[in-house]
Amino acid sequence: MVRVFNAQAFLDSSGIEKTIVEYERGTTIFTQGDAGEDVCYIQSGGVKLSVASKRGREAVVAMLGPGDFFGEGCLASQPLRMSSATAIAPSVILFVAKEKMVRLLHQQHTMSDRFISHMLTRNTRIEEDLIDQLFNSNEKRLARTLLLLARYGNPDKPVRLVPKVSQEALAEMIGTTRSRVNFFLNKFKKLGFIEYNGENPLKINSSLLNVVLHD
Repeated sequence: MVRVFNAQAFLDSSGIEKTIVEYERGTTIFTQGDAGEDVCYIQSGGVKLSVASKRGREAVVAMLGPGDFFGEGCLASQPLRMSSATAIAPSVILFVAKEKMVRLLHQQHTMSDRFISHMLTRNTRIEEDLIDQLFNSNEKRLARTLLLLARYGNPDKPVRLVPKVSQEALAEMIGTTRSRVNFFLNKFKKLGFIEYNGENPLKINSSLLNVVLHD
């Protein structure tokens, strides 16, 4: 039986000193080029990782939710942040200083192995996100983004609700316009893939997977 890595339990049981910060939706957590001094963990909410070119063009490289770490590049002697992190919903973020996280991983070998496995799985998902951006249609990218935001398939989160996020933010995530996002949301609603009224959190039905799996 494979044991699921419980990051929160890992951090709580270690007795390691932590800082917890609450962020409103749209608030910057750190910016590309900032000093990388902490590993970050999402207790609740959601975070967008994005990179910007010298010309100011931005690309979203990952959408993360509760239970995800980010900013871990500092553990690999990455002195500066390679991306910017922004809260896409009201979020609670836990910060662990780089030196303390390194010490913890060295001291608790069993947990460090599971932490590494956890991070590799997350990085695989990010690679899939990038492939999705390159090769899939706007409609399929939106469906996949909604499923990821709802943490679809996570046994610890059976209720498949998307954190409240604007259509403008969804458009930015998938690289299209707000009008196209609105068109596809209405289409998904008409087909029964989602329950959506523009006010309450958007509810995902399992049938939305059909959009992602259909060629």
